[in-house]
Amino acid sequence: MQRSLGDPELVAAVEAAENFRILPDATVIKIGGQSVIDRGRAAVYPLVDEIVAARKRHKMVIGTGAGTRARHLYSIAAGLHLPAGVLAQLGASVADQNAAMLGQLLAQHGVSAVSAAGLSAVPLYLAEVNAVIFSGMPPYSLWMRPAADTVIPPYRTDAGCFLVAEQFGCKAMIYVKDENGLYTDNPKTSKNATFIPRISVAEMMTRGLQDSILEFPMLELLASARYVREVQVINGLVPGNLSRALAGEHVGTLITAS
Repeated sequence: MQRSLGDPELVAAVEAAENFRILPDATVIKIGGQSVIDRGRAAVYPLVDEIVAARKRHKMVIGTGAGTRARHLYSIAAGLHLPAGVLAQLGASVADQNAAMLGQLLAQHGVSAVSAAGLSAVPLYLAEVNAVIFSGMPPYSLWMRPAADTVIPPYRTDAGCFLVAEQFGCKAMIYVKDENGLYTDNPKTSKNATFIPRISVAEMMTRGLQDSILEFPMLELLASARYVREVQVINGLVPGNLSRALAGEHVGTLITAS
């Protein structure tokens, strides 16, 4: 008890202990804010139907992104020279709104949205209805770690959803976007963009793709993760993609820790 928490013997003892996964049968799904929710009924309703059908076979912890409204808030707040912690609060408010809307759409099926404190009840929700919704923004608020060269919060909803998957020891992490996965360039603007079905974090960084589809700090979290060692990015606008990914199929791009 008199040693430092960084004591080598203590660290070695932790590494020697057997891993304990809290929710090993659950999958965390991140629903993109700008890529899916901001598109409205045409994009959201089919995905809601797919979630309702999938919960008969899969346990899902569903996180929401922030999207366009958060980008607008970030732009204004950054122009006012407000700090990263304040911007984190603003971004969280939009992710909260998206979680509330998705929760209302799924309410008739018994699927609820929970706040940060309500995450302790996630096992109960999964036991009862196989699904629960949460706001993807990590609750760092004013304690957000500032980035080196910007006031934009480095840990946003991609990172927040991954942290939930890692800390609960879930079996998979799926990012639902509006592209088939990772490309060599932006497929919305480049005709020469080539699809990448599988890639490691190190290779993404070497090729300069680290901030092309997921937040860069999320990749750093993946590289050091103990439980979730790969994530999959899929196109949620294609019907059936989410169900296939939940079933373990390689649908979009797999990004591996090593």
